[in-house]
Amino acid sequence: MKKFNIRKVLDGLTAVSSPSPSPQTGAKENDFIIPETLQSEHFQLCKTVRHGFPYQPSSMAFDPVQKILAIGTQSGALRLFGRPGVECYCQHESGAAVIQLQFLINEGALVSALADDSIHLWNLRQKRPAVLHSLKFNRERITFCHLPFQSKWLYVGTERGNIHIVNVESFTLSGYTIMWNKAIELSSKAHPGPVVHISDNPMDEGKLIIGFESGIVVLWDLKSKKADYRYTYDEAIHSVAWHHEGKQFICSHSDGTLTIWNIKSPAKPAQTITPHGKQPKDGKKPEPCKPILKVEYKTTRAGDPYMILSGGLSYDTVGRRPCLTVMHGKSTAVLEMDYPIVDFLTLCETPYPNDFQEPYAVVVLLEKDLVVIDLAQNGYPIFENPYPLTIHESPVTCCEYVADCPADLIPALYSVGSRQKRQGYSKKEWPISGGNWGQGTQSYPEIIITGHADGSVKFWDASAIMLQVLYKLKTAKVFEKTRSKEEKPNTEIVDEDPFAIQLMSWCPDSRMLCVAGVSAHVIIYRFSKQEIATEVVQLLEVRLQYELNDLESPEGGGYQTPAPPTPSTSPSPQTSGPQTHHSTSSNSSDGIRDNVPCLKVRNSPLKQSPGYQVELVVQLVWVSGEPPQQISSLAINSSYGLVVFGNTNGLAVVDYLQKTVLLNLSTMELYGSNDPYQRQPRSPRKSRQPSGGLCDINEGSATSEDRCKSPTSVLMSNHQQFYNGGGRGAKMSRKLSLPTELKPDLVLLSVCPPRAALPLDNRDNSFSRSRSSSVTSIDKEAREAITSFYFCETYTRKTDSTLTPALWVGTSLGTVLSISLSMPPAGEQRLLQPVIVSPSGTLIRLKGSILRMAFLDATGSFLPPPSELWYEPNAPANGEERERVRKRRPVSVSPSTSQELNEHQYAVVCSEKQAKVIALPSQTCIFKHNITETSFVLRADVVQTGPGICVACFCANGHIMTLSLPGLRPLLDVNYLPLTDMRIARTFCFTNLGQAMYLTSPTEIQRITYSQDVCENLQEMLGELFTPVETPEAPNRGFFKGLFGGGAQSLDREELFGESGAGKASRSLAQHIPGPGGIEGMKGAASGIVGDLARARIALDERGQKLSEVEERTAAMMASADSFSKHAHEMMLKCKDKKWYQF
Repeated sequence: MKKFNIRKVLDGLTAVSSPSPSPQTGAKENDFIIPETLQSEHFQLCKTVRHGFPYQPSSMAFDPVQKILAIGTQSGALRLFGRPGVECYCQHESGAAVIQLQFLINEGALVSALADDSIHLWNLRQKRPAVLHSLKFNRERITFCHLPFQSKWLYVGTERGNIHIVNVESFTLSGYTIMWNKAIELSSKAHPGPVVHISDNPMDEGKLIIGFESGIVVLWDLKSKKADYRYTYDEAIHSVAWHHEGKQFICSHSDGTLTIWNIKSPAKPAQTITPHGKQPKDGKKPEPCKPILKVEYKTTRAGDPYMILSGGLSYDTVGRRPCLTVMHGKSTAVLEMDYPIVDFLTLCETPYPNDFQEPYAVVVLLEKDLVVIDLAQNGYPIFENPYPLTIHESPVTCCEYVADCPADLIPALYSVGSRQKRQGYSKKEWPISGGNWGQGTQSYPEIIITGHADGSVKFWDASAIMLQVLYKLKTAKVFEKTRSKEEKPNTEIVDEDPFAIQLMSWCPDSRMLCVAGVSAHVIIYRFSKQEIATEVVQLLEVRLQYELNDLESPEGGGYQTPAPPTPSTSPSPQTSGPQTHHSTSSNSSDGIRDNVPCLKVRNSPLKQSPGYQVELVVQLVWVSGEPPQQISSLAINSSYGLVVFGNTNGLAVVDYLQKTVLLNLSTMELYGSNDPYQRQPRSPRKSRQPSGGLCDINEGSATSEDRCKSPTSVLMSNHQQFYNGGGRGAKMSRKLSLPTELKPDLVLLSVCPPRAALPLDNRDNSFSRSRSSSVTSIDKEAREAITSFYFCETYTRKTDSTLTPALWVGTSLGTVLSISLSMPPAGEQRLLQPVIVSPSGTLIRLKGSILRMAFLDATGSFLPPPSELWYEPNAPANGEERERVRKRRPVSVSPSTSQELNEHQYAVVCSEKQAKVIALPSQTCIFKHNITETSFVLRADVVQTGPGICVACFCANGHIMTLSLPGLRPLLDVNYLPLTDMRIARTFCFTNLGQAMYLTSPTEIQRITYSQDVCENLQEMLGELFTPVETPEAPNRGFFKGLFGGGAQSLDREELFGESGAGKASRSLAQHIPGPGGIEGMKGAASGIVGDLARARIALDERGQKLSEVEERTAAMMASADSFSKHAHEMMLKCKDKKWYQF
């Protein structure tokens, strides 16, 4: 175990120490030793599980025996779903779109066909499926695949109209090929187009039906290698389906018609149906409709068959939603979907195509949802989806992740969330029920919170690598709805989604929640198990704005406090609703908007269900025609009853118990009068009300006298630059247009502190200089935003000997400032006496924007912010809940050894560029680490993992790093993920116990771990997809069918397609690529119906007799042999003269 010395710095030197003193300055060795328990072997990075709806799905398959659903996507991802809680994610290396999936039913294997003309065999018998074989076609494009039940020969149709046959065990091509010209012969003068369908006759495996896009269907006899019948229709074909008796098939066409054909009557269809066409009375053809993209034909013993189809609506249904049509007997049900249909599958009781199908459900894959319809119940209700597929219901704009939260939280959230569930679902069990849960022993509770573009906040139970929605909060209910475009107020600062959540601050102990929205609003919520009716939503309006001219500053608007040095005088509380603000919240006579909030809080009574109930709304208002800047930082503390938020202009501290604003200061005014980083005030008027303005844009480049002479000439130019694109804040434009699809990438401007262009980074090299007139012009344009907060009980000044409540503030220019808090006594006095807040000046400077602050006690243990335990706020006055004393989390007492040294606490501060550990109260920097020189940190968290605590960082260059505490030793540095999307930057979170997450696509959460322990136990925690299940018995042929040959005809495919019967395929047609699953994976897959043949094949492999592979690997073996020969010769020379005992 490595130990670090914490050096005490002499008092005489600390007074004049630089902002980043060298750790060695004036240090005494061995003053105090904190052992560090974390070592690099405690860390390992790996992906754990992916949740959410597969992004941009493209194909789907279902194993009716294993009851597993597979979904492929346009980015080559594969998602497998079993029973709720059993999910798996795999990725094709090429990243090409998955165009088709085919299960080897009950074999634990899956074939995928990709848009890059490759097919792959996946082994599903392992917890993390792997590719066993791949085959890449070189000369032809794959358009359709078909694998008959219990067959090992896969039919592959191509764009040229040919069909090739692949052995799925060895992934070699058969020499048997069906060429398009042989299939159609003289029935058509033109090329028939790509193959759009292949399937064998359910009653005769030797007869294959081939559908060509142009409208030709061919019934091919595999044995005689010729076409039995050809069926021609003058409309393009999209899909074909058999009746289970094999005497009829149905085609869907591009004009919205269905044609039903008897196989022995190729001249014309037995029946033509236009499901959605209007039938003319004069017997003419019905008017054409949209294409029917897919049709399925499923039979039942007891009644009429089902015809299920997607598409086919008439062209005059403009604006109608996509539909699935279920035709059963004389009834036709049209089921509207929320999104376009990608694919659908009918789930049937039997896997055998030659038996009555008995359909019981339809799985419909939509572009952004998965719907399962119950066919057995009247009205076709849908099943309640148990998978966490609604993450993207509204685009995610921010996330929080809390591991090891209080044990009673998840049951409390579940109990209030269960009342929100919709009614009317099917009463049957979810039909996708395969696989088994993992056996993991991880027991701590985890919660993920997602904020969304529509203002909703969702709480998810993320324990034990599962995900389940617990509770949904709609913050938009607090505001008035605009009924039409004309009524839309012109005070909004975003064009779309004015309620979008930007930041969230949550206290798990007290269950207090605070959210900041894109319209510069903050809402504070309490958790209650009882329903209440709120007559008036309580509102505060705050002026937090840079003003062009102090003289124009209105005296009466908003809530402000006199400037320091007496910032403690609190304004009289005003808790009335928005209607009381009519005098100030209006446009002034010259049309300039002033004191107007961006959104209107509702003034009608609000019914608040059990769960999160609004306590207070705080809104920033327009000032002199300028909109409020969006909020860049937010924190709530339940022990102090305070909320603080900041933006590019400054910060405001709100007492949510007394409903007052305690402090409203510009960033500049936070700097104390004796502060080495203090900037000159804008105006000599000491008594003016602070406008909450920004730090001086000129960065001290003009003297106080100059500014007073011309209050607008200097400031106006830079102010214009800021709004028109200059400086760090330039991204915060007056209007933000948020197109729906781009929402995941939008609000980063405000969630992460706004970043400058590259030249601004040069400032980091000289960050410690004072702001004098020598500052560059680039620096003049940079605005100092508030980027982070931390409530703590600490030593505010170097001379302090006792802990006092404080708020630490971090800015975008790397400054950490302190605000001391003087709290009234708890109980009734807390509601009567004011909280006194007073800025205490700068504590430390770092390179880059401040991201995270935390505190350690004298032993190096983490000190969480003080918090209060939850109590029922709406309990009756004489109830037991009211009697409970509100408890504050005790502050840990420092050991006596530390008290002697006067080093009671350690503050950890992490910025975009570096991390520092500061000893308190001496304010000495004892450890410093430059995290990155060429990039910047996007997210940093101080987390508890395993036996200790560390700083975890995610950099823009994709590196994930951990640093020990307090020594800041690098423990892990992995180049994990290049920042390809701002969504990742905005949603990346680290939490305790080695867990982290981010939004990998607009619809999916990726969870990762950086803990060695979790990586080692992950295999146990993952679910099993494949479970041994007996294949159902084949249907009886019956006595007469057996006697007269009317039953299903079998076919010896091995004789027909094998090398002896069909010869070898051209080696240039496709290239075989062995997969990483290898022979071990094949052993797992080789059981069941085709097991004997597969085992024989493996035996050949293991004896080195697989000739085709030998041919492909000869070159590699020769290179390997040459290399081995060189190594052997070197070894011989090295060992030639050694005696036996020297080895």
